[in-house]
Amino acid sequence: MEDRQEIGLDQSQTGIFDEKQQGKMISVQNSQKTADVNLTETLRIDPFSQTLSRHALRLERGKTTTLQINVGLLCNQSCRHCHLSAGPNRKEIMDSETAEAVISFAQRGLFEVVDLTGGAPEMNPNIIRLVEGLSPLVPRLLVRSNLTALQGTNGHSLIDLYKQHGVVLFASFPALQEGQADSQRGGGIFKTSIEVLKKLNGLGYGQEGSGLELSLVSNPTGAFLPSSQTQMEKSFREVLQQKWGIVFNRLFSLANVPLGRFRQWLIQSGNLDHYMEKLASTFNACALEGVMCKTLVSVSWEGILYDCDFNLAVGVHLGGKKIHVSEMPGPPDPGSPIAVADHCFTCTAGMGFT
Repeated sequence: MEDRQEIGLDQSQTGIFDEKQQGKMISVQNSQKTADVNLTETLRIDPFSQTLSRHALRLERGKTTTLQINVGLLCNQSCRHCHLSAGPNRKEIMDSETAEAVISFAQRGLFEVVDLTGGAPEMNPNIIRLVEGLSPLVPRLLVRSNLTALQGTNGHSLIDLYKQHGVVLFASFPALQEGQADSQRGGGIFKTSIEVLKKLNGLGYGQEGSGLELSLVSNPTGAFLPSSQTQMEKSFREVLQQKWGIVFNRLFSLANVPLGRFRQWLIQSGNLDHYMEKLASTFNACALEGVMCKTLVSVSWEGILYDCDFNLAVGVHLGGKKIHVSEMPGPPDPGSPIAVADHCFTCTAGMGFT
């Protein structure tokens, strides 16, 4: 099936982007002490950094309360919207030594939230150690799951582990229509996701008063911005309850970031210019205050630190330096500049991206 093919990807372990193909250019703006990564130099939009300047805005860290850990790019799906081009053939994966270094950093950092992402976190062989090691260190441990990685005997064991440690689940569930969802994520994914959601509900996830949080994450299937999150949540709640008896706590409707496999699709479908212009034209200065990079630090499967998972995708390091998590005494300092790039328009379009 075409939607499951990895089109035009750089599958090497050394880079998610092929810099020659993407026309990558990095410059440092000393006046604002912020890095500007221009991946859209041929597009008809002003760079994100210029947009900030025009609004007399700066993007700097507040108190860093969230540690996001990308455990690797191995995934059992090859979703068309993935900004990391994750998939079954990826070799980038966090090893046990790095996992221990990350757990130690979480202990030093006194974070409020740890957010495990990938790829599919469940496919990392160290996932049990990470959950057991991180859970006692933070009030809130979150795992971003594609749901299908929780299918089968191993998946059900992980669900039991998540329940035991009170893990919060953010589950990818892009659409209520089977054809629409499968076109983005692969054939049969929708039905499997429904079955896993039923399993989670049966164990208490998403049920009122259970203390087991289950939130859904929806992304558009094409080159357009998401609909109203409030209206989508209402629709998802009604349809899932009526058709399958499924309940959940919250729904997050997020725009797709023009990186990785989604960027390749935008280029091949002739939609890149239009999509970037749409993001830029809906820039909302008020959304800047709530962007996740102000309170989050991201660590890669190699243990390298970034401002966010999107900067990780293009290899823009925290503070412009390649810093290993074992070298950091604690979270980045408040007031530190955040590296910006044209993909940042995604997080400031409309109501923003959290």
